[in-house]
Amino acid sequence: MNDMTQTIVTPARPRIMAERPVKIVAKNVTVYYGDKPAIKSLTIDIPDCAVSSFIGPSGCGKSTFLRAINRMNDTIPISRMTGQILIDGKNIHDRDLDVVQLRARVGMVFQKPNPFPKSIFENVAYGPRIHGLARNKTDLEEIVTASLKRAGLFEEVKDRLSHSGVSLSGGQQQRLCIARAIAVNPEVILMDEPCSALDPIATARIEELIDELRRNFCIVIVTHSMQQAARVSQLTAFFHLGHLVEFGDTDEVFTAPQEKRTQDYITGRFG
Repeated sequence: MNDMTQTIVTPARPRIMAERPVKIVAKNVTVYYGDKPAIKSLTIDIPDCAVSSFIGPSGCGKSTFLRAINRMNDTIPISRMTGQILIDGKNIHDRDLDVVQLRARVGMVFQKPNPFPKSIFENVAYGPRIHGLARNKTDLEEIVTASLKRAGLFEEVKDRLSHSGVSLSGGQQQRLCIARAIAVNPEVILMDEPCSALDPIATARIEELIDELRRNFCIVIVTHSMQQAARVSQLTAFFHLGHLVEFGDTDEVFTAPQEKRTQDYITGRFG
């Protein structure tokens, strides 16, 4: 690949960034698996109270960067990172930062719903209980109820909270996982292909939920579906071969991209 194809466009600051405070700042982030960089010299500002979508071909680095935001890559022995990621101005790799607390602040929803093999109630109560967010049983019940309501699930399960979480449908399980994530009062919610295992009806419910949650959370979503990115996000980042190629307001990225590789990807010429 010649140098020309490696040129990275630095677009004008996205319009929405003037309307939202910056929540996450990445500076020259490179993540390695062994000696191979999966993402390279990535710099980006991600705003609060908005949905930012990461799109790009498989293996382009978007999920690697998502996992870097809450240090999930730390669990991979051959992974290491250079550069900085800051949340509210605080470096997430500072020695005095508790990784457990970081992952409470930065919740994650995975591609495949992964409820605990516990009751619906205990799935949501688990985080608040271990983080000491409830003073008593009444507090815990209020947190569980509020979280299930925010996840749009309470009315469907209110009469069977003692039933196993794995007894729910796939879409309900994913909403349960979202309720579990928000029960600990996170500030950021990371979603890695949250609808890829769901049918169209369940996908629509999750997308409606994402749109509601963005009013209170910084949401970052990795998706292979450009249609989904266009529907749910205010900002879209296009990744290619480990580089952040373009980041901007979603409508502009899809209708007037600044970089030829972005244009080629969204028109189906590759990927």
